Amino acid sequence: MFEIELSGAGEVIVRGRLDAAQAEKAEAFLDEIEGAFVVDLSGLEYISSAGLGVLLKTHIRLVSAGNVLKLVQVNSHINDILKYSGFDKLFDIEAG
Repeated sequence: MFEIELSGAGEVIVRGRLDAAQAEKAEAFLDEIEGAFVVDLSGLEYISSAGLGVLLKTHIRLVSAGNVLKLVQVNSHINDILKYSGFDKLFDIEAG
């Protein structure tokens, strides 16, 4: 299961498993959003290297336009993955 949506507060909400099978859907959704935005990962259970690639591509696109991507409500498991991959040095991460 994978869900990605824009909340009424303007945050991107991600739930389920962001793996290679869902990377294209996530990338297409995130490509439509302009400006700085927040991604709530409280419902993210798993992220693969393909999912990390989607976040990285989105980050690069936003930074090149002078914006940022903030990850919030990151659970300990996903936070560990972000740290091991070095993404904690790229992203503004708020643990949940």
